[in-house]
Order: sequence, then structure tokens, then C-alpha cells
Amino acid sequence: MSGLIMKNFLTNGQFGFLNFVRVCLLAAGVLTASACQSESKMLGASVTGYNHTSAAINRFSVNGAGGPNLGAHQGGGSKVCCGVVPRRWVPGLRAIVEWEKDPDPYAYGKWPERPYSDAWRKRMAEHKKNYSRHKVTVEIPQYSIAGSLKVHFLPCDQVRVSADNIKPGDPRYPYNYPMRMEEPKVCPE
Repeated sequence: MSGLIMKNFLTNGQFGFLNFVRVCLLAAGVLTASACQSESKMLGASVTGYNHTSAAINRFSVNGAGGPNLGAHQGGGSKVCCGVVPRRWVPGLRAIVEWEKDPDPYAYGKWPERPYSDAWRKRMAEHKKNYSRHKVTVEIPQYSIAGSLKVHFLPCDQVRVSADNIKPGDPRYPYNYPMRMEEPKVCPE
């Protein structure tokens, strides 16, 4: 294509170049106008997680978009792309969160077996039987400007999700929980 444009410019001189510029400006104007008229209702959003518990979150997803695995009392650093959020918040906006949890993520550190030996793999297979899988639907609080999907894992398999552009720690952020939260002896039902 660029060779054809250059050939046209060389054979038609300045007149060809001016026509080329006019066509480019017209195309840019049409694209800009159509972009403004068809503003997307949905936006791509990175997904990050915050694990406020002593369990490990081996994997999770929010509305089908995968997030990073999270160690006990960790989160915020890793972001995965992409989830989708509405450009403008609507009442009743919800998220479906699914996750797998390891209640004893540091158990293998106490095992006498050599790591990745047959005996170790056998014990790991038994350990994995303690993993639990969860799925919940949660409300997403109102936001004025859409941002990233931030998923908070709390004790008693509670989850909170925000989709704003406010970072945790900011006083306006809805879920400023401490990273280390203790699991109660009995969870409310």
C-alpha cells in the first residue's frame, strides 16, 4: 500500500500529495466522529485480588475473567487482563466470583519427603483433597468512574468486589480491610 501511495505521489507531484492528505484528514475525521457516536458501554478492566485470610487462593475468576493466585494475606501487586465493566454504574450491578482455596498453604514445608519425589507427589495429591471450591454472586458498589476489578477475599468465604478507579487505602475506597484478618471460630450463616 505505501508503495502505491509513494508511486502516486511521484507521478502526480504536489497535486497527488494534497489529495492524499485530504483523504487522510477526511478518514481521520470520519473515524473520530464515529468513535464519539458509538462510545462503548463496556470497558476492559484489569483484575486483581486481595486475600485477607490465612488460606491461599489458588485461582479465582470474576465474571469469567481470571485473576492471579494469592498467598495468605497477600494481594494487590499482580494484575491480570481483562475483565469487563460497564462504563457507567447501574443499580443491581453484580459480579460472580469463583475460587479455589487451600486452607493449609504451608503444609508442604513441614513434610519430610524430598520435594517432587514420588512420595511427596503422593502426599500432595492427598493434600489437594482438602482444597475447597466456592462460587458467590456479590453486589458491586456504585462508582462514578469505571476502573479495575478488585476482588477481596475475607474470612468465612465472604467476598467483596469493586470496579472503581479508586485504590485501596484511599479513604473513599469502600473496602479498606486490614490484610491480616482472623478467621472466627464459627462463621455466621
